[in-house]
Amino acid sequence: MRRPIALSATLLLAFGAGPGPGRSDAAGARVLVDAAKGEMFIDLAPVDLPAHTSHHELTQPPVAILELPASGSVYAFRVEMVDSTARELPSILIHHFNLIDPDHRELFLPISRRMIAAGHETGAMRIPWLLFGFPVTRGERVLASAMLDNPTDSSYHQARVRLVLSYTPAGRPWPLFRAEPFQMDVAFPVGDKSFDLSPGRSSRAYEGNPAVPGVIVGIGGHVHRYARRLEFADATTGQIIYQATPRTDSTGEIVGVPIARLYRWSRLGVQIVPTHRYRVTVYYDNPTGQLIPDGGMGVVGGLFIPDRGSAWPATDPADSLYQRDLRHAMRIGGSHDMMMMSGHEMHMPGHEAGGGGGGGHHPR
Repeated sequence: MRRPIALSATLLLAFGAGPGPGRSDAAGARVLVDAAKGEMFIDLAPVDLPAHTSHHELTQPPVAILELPASGSVYAFRVEMVDSTARELPSILIHHFNLIDPDHRELFLPISRRMIAAGHETGAMRIPWLLFGFPVTRGERVLASAMLDNPTDSSYHQARVRLVLSYTPAGRPWPLFRAEPFQMDVAFPVGDKSFDLSPGRSSRAYEGNPAVPGVIVGIGGHVHRYARRLEFADATTGQIIYQATPRTDSTGEIVGVPIARLYRWSRLGVQIVPTHRYRVTVYYDNPTGQLIPDGGMGVVGGLFIPDRGSAWPATDPADSLYQRDLRHAMRIGGSHDMMMMSGHEMHMPGHEAGGGGGGGHHPR
């Protein structure tokens, strides 16, 4: 089990047994649980969304440091926008939503693990609950953040972005396999994940080695407008593991990126090993003739089952890459400037004073 996590009083939430209004942190983020339905809710702080306003012009909800309210295996999620009465708003308001686990590393990098990444085109995601589930523990902390914009003709007051997690309670004999989330971004290792998009055809890629061997059972991705293809491959052998052409509407906007389920009755998934290098690549064709600032993005993410006997490697809070990545994750939401990571103070200059807490790592 993890050591107790001490969070600042301004960030620590109280968890109830039902889906009531609950108590919020200083900025208004909150977490709720409906044990009867097997659902957890993570709501970021409410913000105003004026009509025809880009994410560059909006005051974004601050990053929230929260504790999960239940133990179990997550098998589905959806991201939605709601108003102050819980009425659902258009999903186009969500540019992206990220849920980060600061106490476990990524598969391909020693940075905080990305548990969930979604855009408005992602929709509801679900895996077979009897077969697979991502294990979570009550009290483990997460960093939740989002980027919003409003291209619509309507303004929205005090709108919230909400993540809904469906889970199987701990203690059940299912799921059969404990699956871990992973992510690989063309803009790794750290920093902003969007990049300037050059006119015409272009591509961007990143390579890395996995920390442990195992199988990928499912994979999908996220791209921006004018993306033509997203690809994940074994760079050592040349094998293409995943290749997707984004789905677009009549105006050319991205409405979805296909998901590949790599498991069959005859095999669990696609094997990957630490001795091989793996590459994610995104291909664009920008027809505007102009450079589009922050116009590109390319990331794959999915579920990974470590080989039997392979413990998930511990995060090293003293690692400079880990620290740089966590600073960036906190900074983009205007969050507090200090966290306590496994007993080591990590100062983030240039922000208002705040506080946080630290906890250990345990292999899953």
